[in-house]
Amino acid sequence: MLISLSAWPRLGRNRTGSRTAPKPYLNDGQWLLINDLFEDPLPSELGGRPRVPPRACLEGVLWVLVSGARWKDLPERYPSPATCWRRLKQWTESGVFAAAWTRLLGHMEDFRDIDWEEAIGDGTFAPAKKGAPQSATPRKAKAPKSC
Repeated sequence: MLISLSAWPRLGRNRTGSRTAPKPYLNDGQWLLINDLFEDPLPSELGGRPRVPPRACLEGVLWVLVSGARWKDLPERYPSPATCWRRLKQWTESGVFAAAWTRLLGHMEDFRDIDWEEAIGDGTFAPAKKGAPQSATPRKAKAPKSC
């Protein structure tokens, strides 16, 4: 049986992309709102590897913040964990991250997308590595040894 490519059904656009790829945390409108805050420097005259675009790093940072995962668990679709962490540190120290956050919150409030009546608190609690400190357990509270 001979099958020619002209008889093959056309699927239209390229459909080889992953259908399970997650949507970005920032849509294009939100990114355009804060795009001017994140500088995209030109390559150095000395050469070297070009910098990763700031939007990709910001998406990686948001993934870590939303998921609560460790930096080393950052999926491969984002830049390296070290790059994302370094950019977050730079943006936090320079105030860019807070400015972007404020601008996005103001934009969401304009559309009344924030319910200020609802608040959620989150915290991380870790036990002491070798139990409670000595000052926390009084000697009278200890049970006598059975031996």
